[in-house]
Amino acid sequence: MIMNKKIKKENSAKVQIAKAWVVSADMGYGHQRTAFPLRDLAPSERVINANHYEGIPKKDRNVWERTRGAYEFISRFKKIPLIGEFIFGFLDKFQKILNYYPKRDLSGPSFGVKSNYYLISKGWGKDLIKRFAQDPLPIISTFFTPAFMAESFNYPDDIYCVVCDADANRAWVPLDPEMSRIKYFAPCSWVRDRLKLYGVKSENIFLTGYPLPKENLGSEKLEIAKEDMRYRLLNLDPMGEYRKIYAPLIKDFLGKLPEKADHPLTILFSVGGAGAQKEIGLQLVNSLKDKITAKEIKIIISVGVRKELKKYYEDGLAGLKLNDWVHILSADNIIEYFKKFNLALRKTDILWTKPSELSFYAGLGIPIIIAPTIGSQEDFNKKWLLHIGAGTSQENPKYAVEWLYDLLGPGDFAEMAMQGFVEIEKKGVFNIENIITGKHKLKI
Repeated sequence: MIMNKKIKKENSAKVQIAKAWVVSADMGYGHQRTAFPLRDLAPSERVINANHYEGIPKKDRNVWERTRGAYEFISRFKKIPLIGEFIFGFLDKFQKILNYYPKRDLSGPSFGVKSNYYLISKGWGKDLIKRFAQDPLPIISTFFTPAFMAESFNYPDDIYCVVCDADANRAWVPLDPEMSRIKYFAPCSWVRDRLKLYGVKSENIFLTGYPLPKENLGSEKLEIAKEDMRYRLLNLDPMGEYRKIYAPLIKDFLGKLPEKADHPLTILFSVGGAGAQKEIGLQLVNSLKDKITAKEIKIIISVGVRKELKKYYEDGLAGLKLNDWVHILSADNIIEYFKKFNLALRKTDILWTKPSELSFYAGLGIPIIIAPTIGSQEDFNKKWLLHIGAGTSQENPKYAVEWLYDLLGPGDFAEMAMQGFVEIEKKGVFNIENIITGKHKLKI
């Protein structure tokens, strides 16, 4: 796993100098998706998963498996009739984010933090950090536990943690934040302010924005994001109402729009990593069936790497004769999946998803239909999206053909798209890279 820092890039005479160990955890897709755009900084462009790297000790793997099992159990449990909501509410209290107001000292460690540190004190994660220490580079972790491990085992280089929600539970901050040297990359001002309440020192917080994928941005000039947005606006504003009223704003941010769109109106429905809410995908397809048959709208259902989810949709769509106008996006591994997903986003006009880390993808100018939340962090992501004006709560998926077009006609989705594009920081991946390489010191 430990490699030489000088790695030749494929098909290139240039030599890539590795800048950081990029670390994630296989706990749903969120932490891995957040790490994926940062892979250019890592040796061989490889993200290390702390819970199943090559050579992980059995005792460490067992602890991670229990943690992951609990995460997926909680995600699925909510759907159980009657008792599900009650039990879910009880379990969710352990990861609940407290109300921001009144502002007060929230630096005291939670039960979850104490539990994490107890396991670390027994040696959990020592093997991983020892491996990194053989070839020290800054660690960038998109999950808090590896950052705690690195500090506890006296890692000899800098330790960074990327928060991947619009607000953060106390679990993200170590036992004694005042004494900690862990530095945070905050995706938005809400996280920055929350970390301060938890006792993180101001000098250890960088307000970078969320690391969106470069393949959807282009360079720091955002040429790809702008080009995709120009075509997207045409589909989201079919009557031209929004473009007529906000022509100066559009010109300032996007320049001249093309004459016609380069793809049909497209909705991408993303199923969560634990497979929660999978029934919504079939409901929306059945509601929009006539529009799909008439080739007025295309649906992409993103199922990730779970073969049972792919089969669920293949069985559910069998016999509808919708051909390529309903596409199931899947892959055999997580890297291939993220690449396919990011490519599909370039021709996506509306993203339908629970408010996970994908909430930040509204920054690409993709309005979000917000599926029901699962867990406290998603409640705050939803609140943040609505605050910005970059998304709307889903109505009943069975009647999507009605309410979807009610929002489409007057340009409401176009307005959400521009709100996200204008208001959300898009250059997070570049900001993080520049901090790691010392090009600038972006602070709070």
